This record gives sequence, structure tokens and C-alpha cells, in this order.
Amino acid sequence: MIHRVGVVSKPGRDDIPGLLRYLSGWCAARKLDLAVDQVTADYLQRADGLPRDELPEGCDLIVVLGGDGTLLSAARGVRKRQIPLLAVNLGGLGFMMTTGPDELPCALDCVERSDYALDSRMVLEGRLRRKETTVARFFALNDIVVANGAMARLLHLEAYADGEYVCGYTADGLILATPTGSTAYSLAAGGPVMAPAVAALSLTPICPHTLSNRSVVLPETVSVEIRVSAGDEDHYLSVDGQVGRYLEPEDRVQARKASHTVDIVQTKSMPYFDVLRSKMRWGDR
Repeated sequence: MIHRVGVVSKPGRDDIPGLLRYLSGWCAARKLDLAVDQVTADYLQRADGLPRDELPEGCDLIVVLGGDGTLLSAARGVRKRQIPLLAVNLGGLGFMMTTGPDELPCALDCVERSDYALDSRMVLEGRLRRKETTVARFFALNDIVVANGAMARLLHLEAYADGEYVCGYTADGLILATPTGSTAYSLAAGGPVMAPAVAALSLTPICPHTLSNRSVVLPETVSVEIRVSAGDEDHYLSVDGQVGRYLEPEDRVQARKASHTVDIVQTKSMPYFDVLRSKMRWGDR
């Protein structure tokens, strides 16, 4: 049963006001509360926009109007609340977006009738350790990346899986990706494509100096640690390509599968390899 709908929107889109008018009317006709983030509030000329990490509180459904980046931001705001996300694709590639803008009315009606499935995506839970102190905690739907910052020079990193030494890397960085993130930065760095249901993580070096360094696929149960070498400077931690901070020598980035998932509403059958062929133009000449 839906009582409160939240909306997260991408800024600067001419097509969003029309979608918001429809959504507002749909909610009003059913006497549902409509909560909005600050970007959506600007579109509607409302003064009650909420930060994205506060918006999900009390919501039964979050409608995301944008692309994969908007969905990643919305997912971080949901955190452990397990609120389903209805993802309306207004971006370019939109790998995770399951509904086109013309399909919004039908999708909302399906949700109202509970005629939908949930595509549950793995989330990484990470923390940044500095000496014996945890200085940051975070969640990632796509990936956790340790890379160079302003200076484009090789980094010296070590990776461990459940405490076992994996490898030392001289590279531009390392990407720890979920199956969802396997078609993002990890793919561009030469990592494998993993179907969303695969119970695995991938660890992929970015432009490794040693050509034998290749991506490694790890079980989803593993706890991964990336260590920054002593004396190295200008490392940067990036979470889903949207949140980041500079690292210090001997910092440790630790990550493992989170206890919760991100649940994306599916109102129609979307075979995974059909999506891949379409989005990645496999087979095109």
C-alpha cells in the first residue's frame, strides 16, 4: 500500500515539469502525499524540498526522473530503508533505468496494482580507516575507486581479500565494482561484464604498469581492503563517481557486501542481454 511518494529529479531538463504535473495529479487523485527533493521543488516552485538523504523517510516509493547518475544519488539517500525506486530514463545510456518517460502513467498504475517485480541490486558497504580510526563510512551501488588525484602519476596500492594478500599494483588506481557497476568505469578499464544476479565483485586495475595485471573476480562474501603505500601522496577515493575525498599515506579502504539491496521497480520483462545489446550496440556494424 502506497501512502507517500518521493521524487528525485535531474536539474536542467525541459521535459521534467510535464512529468511532474502528471505525477502530482496522479498522487492528488489518490490522496497520496508527495515529497520532493530540492531540485524537484525548484521545478514545482515549492519551498519544501528535502535533502536527498532525508527525502526517503516515510516514503513507500521513490520516483527517479533522470539518468543513472540521478539513480545513484537517490540510492545513496535511501540507504538501508529498502524503498523501491521507479527509475524513469531521461538520460543517455541509462543502464539501470527501467521506464521511459512515455511509460510513466502505465508504470504508476502497475505499482498501484502491485503488478511489478523488484530487481534487487547488490550494494557495497565501505569505510575509510586511518591508523586505528574509521574516518568515513559509505555505500556504493556501482563502485569504489582509489585513483590518482590532481597529479597524473602512478600509484602504489596493495589489495587484500579476507586478509589474504592479492597483489601489489603500480597503476593509475583500482576499481572495486558490483555487478551493477561492471558496465560502468570498470568496463572502461577492461573489467568483465557481470550480470546483476551474479554473486561476485570485480577488482580491476586502471592502466596498470605491468601488463600482466588483470581484473580479478571475487566471491560476493569476501571482504576487500585496498591499502595506500607509505609515502605516496595524491590518492583520491571516489564512491559511485559522485562522492569522494583525498587519502593519506597508509590509509586503508575496506569494503564488503552490504546487508541491504537497492530495489528497482520492473513493470515489464527486460531480458538482461537485450538491454546490453541495445545500450552497448553489440553486433552493430
